[in-house]
Amino acid sequence: MLADDAPEFLPPSPSPSPAVSAAVRPSPEGLHAIHRGGIVAQILLLSGQKTDRASAVILPIDDDLPDRVEAVLRLWQALNARSVTRDGRITPYQRRRIRLMMRAADGRANGATYREIAIALFGPERVAAEPWKTSSLRDAVIGLIEGAGPLINGGYRKLLRHRRRS
Repeated sequence: MLADDAPEFLPPSPSPSPAVSAAVRPSPEGLHAIHRGGIVAQILLLSGQKTDRASAVILPIDDDLPDRVEAVLRLWQALNARSVTRDGRITPYQRRRIRLMMRAADGRANGATYREIAIALFGPERVAAEPWKTSSLRDAVIGLIEGAGPLINGGYRKLLRHRRRS
């Protein structure tokens, strides 16, 4: 999310920049702030922004604007200690599966066998409960690793968009 100083023509706001409550570090683009309250959000404060002033969010007007507006609303709710609206782009099941895919792909990238990955994900008792060559856990691990490939290669961006009718 991009943030900058609120324009001078707006009335003063009692709310300081979101960076005030976050760990801020400099980068070539500006200041990077990670806000951890209600939700975790990465905020890029454009070069020269003062962290003791109110911020303005910069949103491109494109096909993803509705998603960005929802994200800004959730950030605002978190910054103001309000109940954060549930993010409906990813279901709890999808979130769990993505987490498993990333763990499985990380294990495979570090040289782990399918069996070792299954033990790490599902436990040694479940893996030992059936013959490995015909195990459903073996098929699950292979599916997780294959499913992770497209996400790692940029497909994760699709997760950030709501499905829209054409």
